[in-house]
Amino acid sequence: MNAYVLLAAAIAAEVTGTVSLKYTDGFTKLLPSAVVVVSYGTAFYLMSRILSLGMPVGVLYAMWSAAGVALVAVIGALFLGERMNPTMIIGLILVISGVILLELGGEH
Repeated sequence: MNAYVLLAAAIAAEVTGTVSLKYTDGFTKLLPSAVVVVSYGTAFYLMSRILSLGMPVGVLYAMWSAAGVALVAVIGALFLGERMNPTMIIGLILVISGVILLELGGEH
């Protein structure tokens, strides 16, 4: 399977787990807590598969974490009532731009 398809799935799993953390109430609620554990386990399993396909760990982690940060911030602003201001938006753009530069710099 294509590494980028697996990466998209790993990002989706990580974002699901991170958003679900909000609903665990300190891991006292069973269902959201189970979603967190399964989601993170899935994300890390998929990342291990991506590494076995030859993607450099630095590039993988940069793309996974930056996409996760950006998506969780957007989900928080759109659906969870969290604030987003222009400075934060610029920060997200810079993080994503940095990951793109890492990816472009890795091509030979």
